[in-house]
Amino acid sequence: MDVAAVYLEFFGRIPPLCRIAVDGLDRDALGRQVQPGTNPIGWLVWHLTRVQDHHVSEVMEADQRWLADGWAARFGREPEASDVGYGQTAEEVAAFDPVSAELLLDYHAVVDARTREYLATLTADDLDRVVDRRWDPPVTLGVRLVSVADDSLQHVGQALSLRGIVDPGWRFPA
Repeated sequence: MDVAAVYLEFFGRIPPLCRIAVDGLDRDALGRQVQPGTNPIGWLVWHLTRVQDHHVSEVMEADQRWLADGWAARFGREPEASDVGYGQTAEEVAAFDPVSAELLLDYHAVVDARTREYLATLTADDLDRVVDRRWDPPVTLGVRLVSVADDSLQHVGQALSLRGIVDPGWRFPA
């Protein structure tokens, strides 16, 4: 298996899980905190999508879909490149409006499609390119992509766990 195929497989596991986590939930369920200060399902899926959009755009040296396609306005948010959820207070998370499952999934689909286009071009040599010198050691493309996929899978796993709490009787599809 070549490098592109491995990354495509890794990232390809995220979208179906996002759909399972939010499909059929209304705005209230998507925004419900199971306890004060916790991240709701809608916020988790938005956040993992924003991080992927932000980080992959950065390594591509391209505009974020969040800004270029007007997704910020659709979510009722200011068009700020750094608005990815990191550093938000509990109050900011609680105030997040997920709008709808469809909007979350549509934004994720656009980000995923561009990510997959990019991943399809990867070679083994690309993975050693340093993309972030703010860390010691500097972060390579390969490490950054693993970090994004890992973060996404952890957050979608959290969203799926919350789905069982927010939506009593729901079961993960067999």
